Amino acid sequence: MDENSGIRELKGIGEKAGKTFAKVGVHTIGDLLHYYPRGYEVYEDPVTVGELEEGRTMTVTGAIYGRVQVGGTPKMQITTLYLKDLTGILKVVWYRMPFLRKMFARGGVVTLRGRIVCKREGLVMEHPEIFYPSIKYEEKRASLQPVYPLTSGLTNNAVLKAMKQAVESADPGEGILPEAIQKRYGLAGYGEAVRGIHFPETKEEFYHARERLVFEEFLLFILSLRMTKEQEDRMLNQYCFREQEMIEEFLKKLPYELTDAQKSVWRDIRQDMTGIHVMSRLVQGDVGSGKTVVALLAMLFAGLNGFQAALMAPTEVLARQHFENMKRDLLQYEIPLHIGLLTGSMTVKEKKEIYGRISSGEVDLIIGTHALIQEKVQYQNLALVVTDEQHRFGVKQRESLAGKGACPHILVMSATPIPRTLAIILYGDLDISVINELPKNRLPIRNCVVDTGYRNTAYQFMKKQIFSGRQCYIICPMVEESDSLEAENVTDYTETIREVMGRGITVACLHGKMKQAEKDGIMERFSRNEIQVLVSTTVIEVGIDVPNASVIMIENAERFGLAQLHQLRGRVGRGRHQSYCIFMSASKSEETRERLEILNQSNDGFFIAGEDLRLRGPGDLFGIRQSGILDFRLGDVFQDSKILKDASETAGLLLEEDPKLEKPEYCRLRKAFEHVITKNSLETTL
Repeated sequence: MDENSGIRELKGIGEKAGKTFAKVGVHTIGDLLHYYPRGYEVYEDPVTVGELEEGRTMTVTGAIYGRVQVGGTPKMQITTLYLKDLTGILKVVWYRMPFLRKMFARGGVVTLRGRIVCKREGLVMEHPEIFYPSIKYEEKRASLQPVYPLTSGLTNNAVLKAMKQAVESADPGEGILPEAIQKRYGLAGYGEAVRGIHFPETKEEFYHARERLVFEEFLLFILSLRMTKEQEDRMLNQYCFREQEMIEEFLKKLPYELTDAQKSVWRDIRQDMTGIHVMSRLVQGDVGSGKTVVALLAMLFAGLNGFQAALMAPTEVLARQHFENMKRDLLQYEIPLHIGLLTGSMTVKEKKEIYGRISSGEVDLIIGTHALIQEKVQYQNLALVVTDEQHRFGVKQRESLAGKGACPHILVMSATPIPRTLAIILYGDLDISVINELPKNRLPIRNCVVDTGYRNTAYQFMKKQIFSGRQCYIICPMVEESDSLEAENVTDYTETIREVMGRGITVACLHGKMKQAEKDGIMERFSRNEIQVLVSTTVIEVGIDVPNASVIMIENAERFGLAQLHQLRGRVGRGRHQSYCIFMSASKSEETRERLEILNQSNDGFFIAGEDLRLRGPGDLFGIRQSGILDFRLGDVFQDSKILKDASETAGLLLEEDPKLEKPEYCRLRKAFEHVITKNSLETTL
């Protein structure tokens, strides 16, 4: 077997299992080998009850003390066990697992591994993994167990069994890196890296394997950007733009004045759109810095010059919000342009109508989702496409529009402040403008970093805000309870919050496993204040503006990178009311406190990004990708900034030496690069 062999060549993978693996994009052995773990369980030596520490996942061995009890409610049954050793007694609880009472009926010694939390009665271990009898723990002791991303019908054990076969039996090949590059940076061999990423025997082996694979990932991405940039440099601007007095009148009528940073970016955009070549510009602005009005100015510039402009949003809810806001502005400021909305959930009749209006040129400004670049959409004279960073506008999309007679200007809006040195590498195909100041009428968000003992106080504070007419977000890192991860989970937490908030306060749950229509419906209800508390995962990181939301509490804040925490915080502080962000952390680590204190003291996203880059070391990376920038399988641009810079340097040297990568030693690299271009079209990375 090799990487091109089908997944069903593995023992135990029949038609049904093959279809399940296909749901996560695994069709071949190569796909499987590149299906990397999302984390690792580290099984360390057990400690005594007296050595347990709050906020950590630890292992303890002891005797079952007394009877195992089942209580709680029918919807949330709680199984309670007491474990005793020479140093003390530990209370242990499981949720929705009443069958454990029979399992432990005979008593004896048990080893448990789980998260330690502090309750009124003292330290409690929540929902631990069970090793009964205790000897079973010895099989995993001191090992690193991979934990894979899963889907319905796919278990971690199923992936493990298939992966072990593939790693042991399949020939992974030599990889794409020339030997000279591998030696220059001391990178692991490809086969060694594949084995080390899935089944590392030590942390050092994991880090060495991961470094090699991240380097490959970054190198392919940067090569794609550099070569795309060369192609785009040759694209001439075929549109004639003239200054429009109506835009200046619009700016004078606005109830606020643009910041100096906004004015500077608007000048950059005007120069691009009136220049010789097609614009490819990234506008990088902090949360709430006013990027949307700059995008609107660019669209008005196109529309008033007789061309069409399209804005592509990441979600339908956000697309509708942009549509309603811009439609209101056109009417209020008497701008003679027509606007239309196009999303995937529209009926066939609605789509047919908007298709006709777009192709006839009746609609000047088009707002929508990815539906904007489907084959059925024919533009009359599209001159500008505005996207966000989640919709990187790639080669395939450019070619699609070029085939319709259009080679539009591209404006990418990013709400993720990252250091300029990294931005230049990551967005090498784009010119960069920065909005680095907030509107003068914005009240700064008030922050606090607290431990779990503050939780009830936080709940009472939220109630006061809600009774004053405001709304609240609560963010959790997980969707469902897990035997292996020690984080607050959304589904169970929502039930708890409903009980805490009581009648008259509507609490809803939002997470990525929901269907898009369901997510959109919840966000719309939240925007109308039909929901007062939204318990969510990070799916709200890119969401609609809800100016009435004044509080966001982030559970297990230690599990997120600073850049992502700052993005989440940006969901509040968008209205005229004072807003608050509560970072809840169970960690007692000084390092964690130092990181979170940066957010406590500053609302400046660019400063925070720089501090994130300074503080996050490779040790933080063991299992958790946190930056949320672009869609790398393994790479994290903050923690892997050195690898990113090395890959960028290598890409420059390679293209300087051999611009088309035609030398024999670059053959595998060129094929991989072509595969990235063809399959992913630069919309996402590997």
